[in-house]
Formats: sequence, C-alpha cells, structure tokens
Amino acid sequence: MSSDAISRTGSRDGVRQVVVVASAVLGIAGAAVGSGAFGGTPIASAAGGALSADATLVAPAGPAFGIWSVVYTGLVGLSAWQALPAHREDFRQRATGWWTAASLLLNAVWIGTVQAGWLGVSVLVIAVLLVVLVRTFTLLLRERPTSRAEAALVDGTVGLYLGWVSIATVANTAAALRAAGLTSGETGWAVGVLGVATAVGAFTAVRSRGRLAFGAGLAWGLGWVAAGRAGAEQNTSTTVAVAAGVAATVVAGTTVAVRVLSRARRR
Repeated sequence: MSSDAISRTGSRDGVRQVVVVASAVLGIAGAAVGSGAFGGTPIASAAGGALSADATLVAPAGPAFGIWSVVYTGLVGLSAWQALPAHREDFRQRATGWWTAASLLLNAVWIGTVQAGWLGVSVLVIAVLLVVLVRTFTLLLRERPTSRAEAALVDGTVGLYLGWVSIATVANTAAALRAAGLTSGETGWAVGVLGVATAVGAFTAVRSRGRLAFGAGLAWGLGWVAAGRAGAEQNTSTTVAVAAGVAATVVAGTTVAVRVLSRARRR
C-alpha cells in the first residue's frame, strides 16, 4: 500500500473516532432531554403517556428503564476506548464504528419523535435502530475481542443495548397500535410476541455462543414486563405476566447453558 493510501486510511479512521465520540455526546444529551433533566417532559409522560409503564400489556414496569443508565455509561466508555490512538486502526472498530455512531444518532432521533408525539414515526425509527444494532452485533461476532476491556466496553455494551432495544421495539409498537385504537385481541398477540421474543433470544444465545449481555438485556426487559402485568394499576394480565416470566427464564437459562457448554468445548 502506498504512503498516500495509508494516509487516507488513517484519516478515515480518525474521522470515525471523532464521529463516534460526537455521537455519544449527542446521545447522552438526548437521554438527558428524554429523562426530563432539563425541565422537559420525560419519555414516560410524552405522547400522552403512550409509553408509560402501564400503557400496554407489553410495557415493562418503571424500574426496567434504569438499564438505560448502564447502557449509556457503556456507550461513553466504548466511545472513549475506541478514541484511543492504540485503537485507531482496530479492525473490529473499522467494521462497527460507523454502525455504533448510527445507533447513537438514531436513539437521539427516537427521543425527539416521542417528545413530538409522533408515535408512528417513533416505531419506524426504533425499528431501524434495532436493525443497526443487529448488524453491529453480528459484525462483532465474527472475531473475538482481544482483551477483557474490549469484551466489556464493546461487546458487552452493544449486546446489552440490543437486548433492551429488542423488547423496547415491541413495547413501542404496541403503544402505537393502542394509540391508533387497535386493541382487539391484545392478550393473544401479546403472548404471541413474547413467544417470538423467546425464540429470538434462544436463537441468538446459540448463534453468539452464549454472549451474556444480549441475554441479560432481553431477559431484563421480559422480566419487567412480567412484573408490570402482575402489579400494574391498569392493564394487569396474569396470562401475559406468566408468559413474560417464562420467556425471561428461557432466554436467561438458554444463554447461560450455551455459554457453559461453549466454554467446556473450548477446554
């Protein structure tokens, strides 16, 4: 490779690092707005409360959303880690850095659409976010992390982010459908969607050889759906609570079992 080509590649790597950091800053600012920290309306109260903890049968209970603090902390750590000079030419960051930046920007856009009350648009945005995270996660699976720090900050953060957004997409879609007046057979399709989430969680556990972060994020969301339906002031449903509890157990159990078996085979 010529010196000019090397210089251009290095320049692109530097731009990528800066964009990821800038996207993380924007993502954190968006999160602050979404939490109401600047005096705005919290996400749970925006759009007429369509995304509140008891708005639909698949809405996670309030404490579930505390996972965002962990995800955002991880994203800040990831952006700082990838910005280090030693990681400028990291092949995994070359493959995933732009996707990570896109996920942060999409999350900020999603917050904006919810704050504006555009539920239908928010579903489209979170669906694209989900696809971007699936792509990022898939790319990370191609090569193992080279250090524990990378495993935690990169793989762990993206996995947890994807696991949570998976259930958040379901909740967001359900909220938009309810707001549109489509509530017929809600219990049936809620159980069906939870079944699909279970299958996706089990498949991903096998495909990723038991990556704990994704399973933890998805099981966390499912567990809080169960808690919400069992103890909410409205939209209670024993059927959905049991289905969500079983789903969380299956996803967590499958993830741990596959991880244990994968490690045993490597030994």
